[in-house]
Amino acid sequence: MGESQGCYRKSTAGRAVAALGAAVLLLIVSACGVIAEQGAGQRPADGASTTAAAVPPSSAAPEVPAPSPEPTPGKGPACAAVRCTSVLVTGDMLVHAQLWDQARADAAALGKPGLDFTPLLEGQRAYIGASDLAICHQETPVADPEGPFSAYPSFNVPPQIITASKDVGYQACTTASNHTIDQGTNGLIRTLDALDAAGLKHTGSYRTEADSQGILILQTNAARIAVIEAAYGLNGQYPEQAWQVDMLDAPAMIAKAKKARALGADIVLGVMHAGDEYASAPNAQQQDTAHALVDSGEFTMIYGHHTHSVLPIENYKGTWIVYGLGNGVTELSPWYVVNNEGLLVRAQFSQDESGNWRASDLAWVPSVIVRDPYRWCSVAADAPQGPCAGAEADAATRLRTRTVVESMGAAAAGARELIISEER
Repeated sequence: MGESQGCYRKSTAGRAVAALGAAVLLLIVSACGVIAEQGAGQRPADGASTTAAAVPPSSAAPEVPAPSPEPTPGKGPACAAVRCTSVLVTGDMLVHAQLWDQARADAAALGKPGLDFTPLLEGQRAYIGASDLAICHQETPVADPEGPFSAYPSFNVPPQIITASKDVGYQACTTASNHTIDQGTNGLIRTLDALDAAGLKHTGSYRTEADSQGILILQTNAARIAVIEAAYGLNGQYPEQAWQVDMLDAPAMIAKAKKARALGADIVLGVMHAGDEYASAPNAQQQDTAHALVDSGEFTMIYGHHTHSVLPIENYKGTWIVYGLGNGVTELSPWYVVNNEGLLVRAQFSQDESGNWRASDLAWVPSVIVRDPYRWCSVAADAPQGPCAGAEADAATRLRTRTVVESMGAAAAGARELIISEER
């Protein structure tokens, strides 16, 4: 990936080699940008494979001494550790007809044919640029570029939303949701093809059973970051094959996390598409699953989406759980004000002297969707674009978001509002 400059060799390579032998060595020395276990199903637009071939145990290479750690501070606030890296995550990319009408108007204003969603997402660029890795959630299947398009209840949205996600800086998207198979297997594959064509890595839904067994591991300059995502359900629909979409199941996610660790992942993110729509608190399934993932000791952070509302952030046994990010983008709802709001979260991870990684800083940005024209808009204290819906409305959104985010003790545990103007 262009955003990852060069390959990274773990300072704890000796431990990894002892556990894994040649297979991990091959991953370490050959994978720049993205590492995928065999069968991970990533198909870059240039045709180059990111799938690492398995190495027979008998061909194990000799152990290589670990080099001295080189400082890699990463993007974000000042970090005292030798190695640091940051990951930004956002909620559902939920495209309705109002948004593709806006994208058509924006393209025309720029003298371009078709649809352009980049102006809709443009406000996210500054925050994405302040992180080493940015991950979105592609909530719905996409259609062909010329349509036909459809919205709720069976989505088939313009694939140009994926192009715009890449354009503003996202490097990967999760794809398991209750709408993943709205358009059946063809829609699922069409969406993965569009992500590949845009150069966005993905996990959560799959073309083949072999792909579903793979682990997506993304590489920054400092660390390898695994992403394991699953959805609570499929709106009563059934995929042609059970393996096509990862379903929310703590043991299955833990098994994948263990596999990710065995493949050399430094950081493992657990992602849950779950919860009660428009709620302001996580439900029992979300809490039970998130706590089980943390209790396994395999996950570095948990986050989620689906409810179309911001949910609390909890620090559980020293691990952050961001229960709900709200919407990345959506149309404006006249009934549920929380539907129009979202949460952007950036976690900075640092490596301690023993080689373990933890989230040393967690920061969040409150956002709102505005219209005339439709835009994603930050209502943070130092929002770079100025007022969104007006000073009074923005202040109400910010207060409402803070109240929910901090309702499970996040502020006392160290979570803060992201003020990028104060960073280096």
